[in-house]
Amino acid sequence: MDCYVLIFSINEFFINYIASHLHLIEQMKLKANVFILFLLISGLAQAQAKKSALPLDWYLLDPQQDSVQGLSVEKAYALLKDQPSREIIVAVIDSGIDTDHEDLKGMIWTNPKEIPDNGIDDDKNGYIDDVHGWNFIGGKNGNVDVDTDELTQEFLRLNKKFANVADGKVPHKSKVEYEQYLSVKDKFSKAKTNSERQYKLYSGLYKNLKQSADTLKALLKTDELKMESVNKFETSDPNLLFAKGFVLQLFSKVGDEASLDEYLNDLKEAVDHFKTVVEYSYNTEFDTRKIVGDHYEDPYEKNYGNKDVKGPDALHGTHVAGIIAGNRKNTIGIQGIADHVKIMVVRAIPNGDERDKDVANAILYAVDNGAQIINMSFGKRFSPAKAAVDKAVAYAEQNGVLLIHAAGNDGDNNDLTKNYPSPVYLNGKVAKNWIEVGASSWGADQDFVAEFSNYGKKSVTFFSPGVEIYSTTPDNSYKKESGTSMACPATTGVAALLMEYFPEFTALEVKDILIKSTRKFDRLKVHEPGDKKEVEFSQLSSSGGLINAFEAVKMARELRLQKLVR
Repeated sequence: MDCYVLIFSINEFFINYIASHLHLIEQMKLKANVFILFLLISGLAQAQAKKSALPLDWYLLDPQQDSVQGLSVEKAYALLKDQPSREIIVAVIDSGIDTDHEDLKGMIWTNPKEIPDNGIDDDKNGYIDDVHGWNFIGGKNGNVDVDTDELTQEFLRLNKKFANVADGKVPHKSKVEYEQYLSVKDKFSKAKTNSERQYKLYSGLYKNLKQSADTLKALLKTDELKMESVNKFETSDPNLLFAKGFVLQLFSKVGDEASLDEYLNDLKEAVDHFKTVVEYSYNTEFDTRKIVGDHYEDPYEKNYGNKDVKGPDALHGTHVAGIIAGNRKNTIGIQGIADHVKIMVVRAIPNGDERDKDVANAILYAVDNGAQIINMSFGKRFSPAKAAVDKAVAYAEQNGVLLIHAAGNDGDNNDLTKNYPSPVYLNGKVAKNWIEVGASSWGADQDFVAEFSNYGKKSVTFFSPGVEIYSTTPDNSYKKESGTSMACPATTGVAALLMEYFPEFTALEVKDILIKSTRKFDRLKVHEPGDKKEVEFSQLSSSGGLINAFEAVKMARELRLQKLVR
């Protein structure tokens, strides 16, 4: 029996599917733009009730005053009242940003040495008309939207060398790389097969649920289904009974006040994701570098790309930018964390895996053009040109630029699994200017750590709010998103806040303050992401804590006084 028949012929399976994480989910490696899937699948009624009562700005609020495990941002600003501040530049390396968004106007960096749209490299930095930043995944004839998975790229690279080499004829000097090829080949085959199965599974679920909902809407003559009206609907038709039962089972799990249409939209987003994965991520015939037009084999090549910093899909980057610097002075939309930030837009992250060459150039561009913090809400499992990325990270370290990176969303222990980019250089040394961020939720209970978040006693610095984060999205819209991609800019915002109001501190000193001022939770037991066993929260990161703006500002004030006394 195939997955389609299995899911839609057995109601009990559907209930379990919605209510808990199946083995299928453990196999999934979700990208930033579909972390909502975890929330979809774990749609227990109790969790839904909590979400419905959750303030949109919960991550800015204070644990004591507001009973949510937020950053205490508003409380921090009370400490900073009447204190002077400076403007700082934060580079966001991401999918692109809608620079015209109503809540980001005035928050976007403008290159003071570049004359817009004159076709001349006025500041002679190698990038023509880089007014608000640069796009490293575009070319003369357009932009990269979707790219292949890094696993596919590695498979193709190694397959060229070893596809026609028999086991017994591998040169001795190539044996290690050949073993790597066999491992990558096996992972690629399994990932491709699994993604095809997931697409079939979710598209089938969406099709059946939408058909059921549309049928009942037509019969009940309503635009929006409610549990009460569906419950009262009577029929003896087997197909209609199936539709009724299907919808009621969903309502029973997500709550009778939930929006079925909203659920369907989120489910459609998941379907579209897996469609993209099947058609592009593991498609060995797909090559985006034709669009970019660079010499891809040269990882140190510069000066390629174009000036279009928004690109074809700026949702992820715009959401990240809003968390950091959404306009705090207007009365619309949201409030970002830092109030005197200019966002430098560096587009290098496609819908798919970013490439080392683009990441390295994005970091170099940000440093050379004055960024003091670089936000990196992305990650992957392979890094074939890590030497080039290491060189860029070292350059940022030498120039006192703070790098803040998302830990990842696979529910893995980063102490044991690879996650790139990484602060660990190829020579074994560790970049001191690096912060690695895990994602937390709003309540100090067993579910405090986001179930998707990567963690690591050695590799993750601390945790930051990353569940149900409401922020800016393209075309003057707003949306909730979840992921370490959201926890990362929440941290960046607090770091920027310190740099704005305490200019005497270096990037390393700011990092030290953020770590030492984290909130601790005495012996709090939480579900460890992945296998769900109970562990102490303090064991999931090196600091054992949760970032907190109020405590960070308080500590910075104390350190400033100590410096003055000396």
